[in-house]
Order: sequence, then structure tokens, then C-alpha cells
Amino acid sequence: MTTTQQPAATTGKPRTRPGRLVDSTLGRVLKLPPATTDYTVTRAEPVPMRDGAQLLADHYAPASAARGTLLVRGPYGRGGPFPLLFARVYAERGYHVVLQSCRGTFGSGGVFSPMQHEIEDGADTVAWLREQPWFGGRFATVGLSYLGFTQWALMTDPPPELACALVMVGPHDMHENVHGGGSFKLNDFLGWSDMVAHQEEGNFVTGLVRQATAVRRLKPGLHEVPLLEAGERALAGGAPWYRDWASERAADSPHWTPMRLSAVLDRVQVPVLLFGGWQDLFLEQTLEQYARLRDRGVDVALSVGPWTHVEMLSKGASRTTHESLDWLDEHLAGTGTRRRPQPVHLYVTGADEWRDLPSWPPATGERTFYLGPRAALGDAAPPADAAPATFTYDPQDPTPTVGGRLLSPDGGYRRQEKLEARPDVVTFTGPVLDAPLEVVGVSVVELAHTTDNPHADLFVRLCEVDAKGRSRNVSEAFRRLDPDAATGTVRLELDACAHRFAAGSRLRLQVAGGSHPHWARNLGTGEDPATGRDTKPSHRTITLREGASRLVLPVTEG
Repeated sequence: MTTTQQPAATTGKPRTRPGRLVDSTLGRVLKLPPATTDYTVTRAEPVPMRDGAQLLADHYAPASAARGTLLVRGPYGRGGPFPLLFARVYAERGYHVVLQSCRGTFGSGGVFSPMQHEIEDGADTVAWLREQPWFGGRFATVGLSYLGFTQWALMTDPPPELACALVMVGPHDMHENVHGGGSFKLNDFLGWSDMVAHQEEGNFVTGLVRQATAVRRLKPGLHEVPLLEAGERALAGGAPWYRDWASERAADSPHWTPMRLSAVLDRVQVPVLLFGGWQDLFLEQTLEQYARLRDRGVDVALSVGPWTHVEMLSKGASRTTHESLDWLDEHLAGTGTRRRPQPVHLYVTGADEWRDLPSWPPATGERTFYLGPRAALGDAAPPADAAPATFTYDPQDPTPTVGGRLLSPDGGYRRQEKLEARPDVVTFTGPVLDAPLEVVGVSVVELAHTTDNPHADLFVRLCEVDAKGRSRNVSEAFRRLDPDAATGTVRLELDACAHRFAAGSRLRLQVAGGSHPHWARNLGTGEDPATGRDTKPSHRTITLREGASRLVLPVTEG
């Protein structure tokens, strides 16, 4: 049974000729099915909030009978790529779309305080939506990143009209993302704060220039101490929330309460389509969302591609849009047709192919590699007299971040040889593989670790080394160690991955004392990391004898 409705009278403006050209070009680039209708746009409609603030929204209305309504809420404006990918492509395929600017952004009233008001503002927006004469009684939500968080916020008290949700790399617990692993994710959230603080200045071109120069401008905030003082100086007062983000480390701080929405995963009943990227900074939360909804019997599907966060809007756009249209056809428009062959759709890096799976993680076997002397990584446990591996971590010259799950464009898969040549990085390399080795799931590293300074971090990274000696990252893990347990066996779960190591390649494991500025360096003194100034190095030992340190991989058959 469909939910189509007759078009309502609208005061919206029709598309211009250049607008039609943009839409048709986008459809060809994304290889989308043909558009089915024209549409009009009503700009800057005021939506009243309970405290008197008015949030502005653009309403895209299809010219023919509508198939349902989409609600998109975010802080990044109603221009640029967001209306292209989250409004126009859906409007010309029969959906009403409400694209709303969050509180305090792009003309919406109130003060922008990231993620503090999204539960109430989302509920008030739905109350407004119910009163619109063109609203057909059912809607879906869609969007990525912050636009995904606003969806989870809305689902803390799910409206009865909500038909389904499409959450793309959208977190539900921001404390876990900002301070995950025990250290502030400095690169991601200093950079994000700077971008948001200045996003309404100038035009699209000046915005691109500002982003291109961000690394140089923010360098003092990334590398000087005290961390908080240096960051606020780099931001020049433009992001007042940064102080709380950098300094409020406790998960139970009231600051984080409206931003920690894990309970929503116990309340959602509607079908949810999740998108993630193997190199996306929110990967672990996307996988948690899938697992918890699946375990409750919710109709949930998951697609994970080889993308970073920012690549979701470029390399991932065609696939995510296709799958989103199919999900909406089934759950909002009501065609009743399920096009997904399986709930889980994953890209296997190295094999360069997509796989359909009934669930995640799939059933796998285990293969263990032991860290050995002379930088070896092998199947046999080293003898009792095997010498340990040692390195020194110096916070005055912290081990740098090279690639990985970063928000910035320099994240993702990157060459590692320069990093691996540093004296504060020890590596263990396996023999040449005589057959492909496929790793699908969560790998585990167990390190018999000793440090002369209990204020210490550990960073491990699994890499593939090709026949030419080029090393590239696959998966990694970071943890700020408990000072009372910094010496002993440390178990680290690496990021989930689906990767085929090619025949002729070798596995390599990196071990270091940090990855800065992805995670803010450990000063080594026990001082508050946001305000501390002094530093102290740590001398580390990794015991190798008799298999004390090992890498355990989830491997598929064949």
C-alpha cells in the first residue's frame, strides 16, 4: 500500500534553468534512476521552538503526487552539497523534503551549542510538520555526521509518524567520540570547531581556501601546550564550546548528557539503514548501532564502504544515494519491494569487491601471529631467551599521526614507511604470504608491556606491505593506559575491517606510544592533559619470549 498524496498548493519558487542542469548533471554523475517530477522550493520557512526561537527551513515540494516526507536537520547550512545530496535528488523523485538549519546557524534563532538542543528542537520540528497542509502523515529522516546525530536525538522519543531512518556515519554518543580511548581527539575536534566557527563567513570559494589553509593556521593549537590554551588561541574565540569539549573528560559530566544517546538504541522500532566507512571516525558507533538494533529484532541494514568521513559526500555518494532511494521506496513510499539481497553490504579492501552478508560480524576462524625478535611476526612462539623490543616515547617529539580514521582530508589509507623508520615506532613484519589472507572482523593485539613511567599510551596498527616494500595502514587501536595497570599484558581491539592481504604481501604490526595529533599526546606527568605544561618521556619494553605478545586475526576460509 503506498502513501502517495496529491500535491498541495505551494508558494515555492520553481527551479531555474541552471538548477535543472545541476540536477540532471548530478543524476548522471551518481548514476541515479531518472527523475519523476519537477519541484518547487520555499526558502527560509520559520519553524517555532518551545522557547520562542525560530529555526529556518527550506521546503522542497514535488509537483506531482508526493510519496512521503523527508526531514533533514543539520548545522552546515541549506546551500552547498547538502541540498544536492539530501534534498534535490529526493524532491525530483517524489518526496517532500524539509531541510532545516539547527539552532544558531544560517539564520536560525538561538545560540549554536553543538548537540545540546537537538532532542527538543527535533521534537518541536515534528510538531510543526504535523500542522502543514501538505504533510501526508508519515516521514523519514536522512543525513550524515551531525545530520545523523540529529536523527538519533529525534528518536529518543520516536514520533509515531516516523516511518524509517537513514543514518550515515552518524554518532549517538559524542563523549565516546571526543574522548574515546581515554585521550581527546585533538585533530578531529579542533579542526571541526574551526570549520563550524567560520562556515558562514565569505562564500563557497573562500570557505574552500580557509579549509585548505587550516593545517597551517591550526598548527599551534595542535602542537603547543597547554593544549586548551593553544587551541582557544588558534580559534580566536570563534568556538566557545571547545573549552568544554577539550577539558570535560568525565563521561558523567552534565555537559555530555544531551550528547550521550545510547538509550535510544533500546527504543527505536522503525527500520534503520546505516552507512559507515572503514576509515570513518564514527565506524565503531555505526557497528554498535547495527548490533544493538539487530539483537532487538529491529529491521536494520548496514553498508560499509572503503571511505573516510569526508569521502561519504564524494566517493560514497552514488552507492549511498541508490541504497537510500531503495530503502525509502520500501519503507516510506510503500512499494513493498526489498532490493537488498542481504542485510549487510560490505566492501572488502584489497579484494576490491562488495560482499553481501546475513549479519556482522561473519563467522570466522582465528590465526595467531607472534611478535618475535629481529622485528619478526610469525606463526611460532619465540623461545624463552628471546630478547624484548624497546622504544622511548617522548612527548616533546610525539609520534605523529599518518592516515587513519581522521575527520580531516589527510585521513584514510596512507603510506607508512616514513613513520615506521622513526626510533619511537617498533615494527614486526611477517613472511611473504604464499596465498591471500582475508581478515574480516575485529583483530586483537596482546602486548606484554612494561613502562618506567605509568602515564603512558599505546598505539598499534596493522599494515600490509606489498612486494615493493610499500606499507599501508589497514586497522589500528589506541588506548590511554590506567597508571595502575600500565605494566602487564594489555589487550587492544583494533578497528573492525574487511581486508584481503594479497599473496606476495606481508603483514606488519606497528607499536608506538601515541599518534599525535589524532589523539592528544600523553604529557607523561599525570597533569590534566588540557592544562598541563610539563612533559616526561617513557621508556617501554615489549616482552616477546614464549609468545607473550601476539596478534590474533579473524580470518575467513579459503
